[in-house]
Amino acid sequence: MQEPAITQDLIAAHGLKPDEYDMILEIIGREPTFTELGIFSAMWNEHCSYKSSKKWLRTLPTSGPQVICGPGENAGVVDIGDGQAVVFKMESHNHPSYIEPYQGAATGVGGILRDVFTMGARPIASMNALSFGEPGHPKTRRLVNGVVEGIGGYGNCFGVPCVGGEVRFHPAYNGNCLVNAFAAGLADSDKIFYSAASGIGMPVVYLGAKTGRDGVGGATMASAEFDDTIEEKRPTVQVGDPFTEKRLMEACLELMQTGAVISIQDMGAAGLTCSAVEMGDKGGLGIRLNLDAVPQREENMTAYEMMLSESQERMLMVLKPEKEAEAKAVFDKWDLDFAIVGETITEDRFIIMHKGEVRADLPLSPLSGRAPEYDRPWVATPAAAPLGEVPQIDPIDGLRALIGSPNYGGKQWVYEQYDTMVMADSARTPGLGAGIVRVHGTDKALAFTSDVTPRYVRANPEEGGKQAVAEAYRNLTAVGAKPLATTDNLNFGNPEKPEIMGQFVGAIKGIGAACSALDMPIVSGNVSLYNETDGKAILPTPTIGAVGLLASTDEIIGKDVREGHVALVVGETRGHLGQSALLAEVFNREDGDAPHVDLEAERRNGEFIRANRSLIKACTDLGDGGLALAAFELAESAGVGVQIDDAATAALFGEDQARYLVACNFDQAEALMTAAAAAGVQVSAVGRFGGDRVRLGASEAPLAELAALYRGSFAAAIA
Repeated sequence: MQEPAITQDLIAAHGLKPDEYDMILEIIGREPTFTELGIFSAMWNEHCSYKSSKKWLRTLPTSGPQVICGPGENAGVVDIGDGQAVVFKMESHNHPSYIEPYQGAATGVGGILRDVFTMGARPIASMNALSFGEPGHPKTRRLVNGVVEGIGGYGNCFGVPCVGGEVRFHPAYNGNCLVNAFAAGLADSDKIFYSAASGIGMPVVYLGAKTGRDGVGGATMASAEFDDTIEEKRPTVQVGDPFTEKRLMEACLELMQTGAVISIQDMGAAGLTCSAVEMGDKGGLGIRLNLDAVPQREENMTAYEMMLSESQERMLMVLKPEKEAEAKAVFDKWDLDFAIVGETITEDRFIIMHKGEVRADLPLSPLSGRAPEYDRPWVATPAAAPLGEVPQIDPIDGLRALIGSPNYGGKQWVYEQYDTMVMADSARTPGLGAGIVRVHGTDKALAFTSDVTPRYVRANPEEGGKQAVAEAYRNLTAVGAKPLATTDNLNFGNPEKPEIMGQFVGAIKGIGAACSALDMPIVSGNVSLYNETDGKAILPTPTIGAVGLLASTDEIIGKDVREGHVALVVGETRGHLGQSALLAEVFNREDGDAPHVDLEAERRNGEFIRANRSLIKACTDLGDGGLALAAFELAESAGVGVQIDDAATAALFGEDQARYLVACNFDQAEALMTAAAAAGVQVSAVGRFGGDRVRLGASEAPLAELAALYRGSFAAAIA
């Protein structure tokens, strides 16, 4: 097949700038072939090379005594004691999900699960963080339904419980939804598998499903803004098969027990290209591939198509040659392809053979190590104007506005489409704060949460970045878990715009400060830039996924609210209404500054909650919607009414940080207040639980009426 001539238009279509193409010419000393151009495009796009973000990602805290493996591998690895480790990561599938919601979301789940079991861990939990445009926008309903069906369709068939997540709506996502997928797995801490190739002349083995033309150029597509050519990008979206992935996981985990695996890498973004280059580069070796041996499900595929296909459910492995027959038998048993497609070589070359011809012959290390790295110009986000007057409102009317919105109403319609109990180790499922999964065969449990408030980040990127980490810390603490570590999924607009880059830089500074102060290092993550359509950017959305450890399931703080329980607020209430949920939902305003995050107070108050868990019957952190929404949600989940004494709008709906709402018996409340005085923690009695009505100051309504509104508002807007 005749390869097309390299033209300026072709170079631009591959997402390469003229000066980047000049760098390629300098590295290889000649004009690239069409296949070589595709390989450079795949390796040097934003999605794979992090060329706009690398400088700032290096400033994040990534180490600690609990960290076994930080960023740079398929997923992060954290010690949980007793020779066990939790392996986890969060990653975006934003652009594909907007183009083709079902397959985009489904393959996002499949990709993140592969990142986990590639490391030798069996997945035990998943989460997702979803951002959509206005509920009334013509595309929103189709996107929500497609994405939720895709997540459920893949995760339910694969057999991993979905234990948490978040869903938000805002006009800024009208042209670019966000689908962030999280997965976590368990492994023996001395049996972690890495991706660095080693040994000369070792077989490079292709595992899993056959290669097709789906997803060709997907990583490059994900590194560009959307415009009116969006429909033309549909073929760049991959197609997933969860049953094949389940077999692939079992085969890989079985193979890992044989001692055959030298290194292993999931074929994700940029497929065979990225997996082979990364394995070779990390091991300081070259790779020679023979594409004639690649299992193909379509006829007459070119070298270019095979190298850039993002067909799902595929792995690349470097194998001990003496174990070849044993390894092949495992994959034959699971009815999966097993093909030796190349070998490791001493030379620093990436050589691609197809039909007896050399289709690519490139220096390997520059493909990964010499990708452009930019210090993008950035401008700090201007300080927010002071918040104007916020009128006092009837508190029940304010609460109704919140729980009647799909942003703050119950998300049952979403998570009831997911299998939350498969594997039978889920101790807390979505809808009640952090999810909890028992560590099978032990007394331990792991808690999982995902958090960010994009309004805060837009108003004040640094405080918003801090707040995302702080809220994750509080959500883990509220179920009794000790926060261990985090993964980040940094979703922003076009980094070539200084104001967008300024949002990114500010958020990174805030995230880094909070992770350091709260001992929650970043161990893995993903950056998703160019989330714009026709020049309009999303809200800056740096999602934080976090994992916490419970030494015993006896340490779980329940949601056991009973008649007569006292309601206490741990932490100081000042009544911050800037950028609050109340402002947005009741007054259609998004003004004022984000709330200040006092990291010392976050840590002090969190340690107080965990130290006094035996006195607490129920706990939730105070975030969006403040005390009013938190008190209602605790009451609604238990089917018990609540009375909050203060009627002031700022006291009820303010979003001051470092706060928790606690329910307990009267004698336990007294003991908590005594302990708080000794610890320098502010604790205030704010009301009591009981009856069948919700009372905020003098305003009240039947709990049953409000619960029906809360449980029906999401489906009414979206289903």
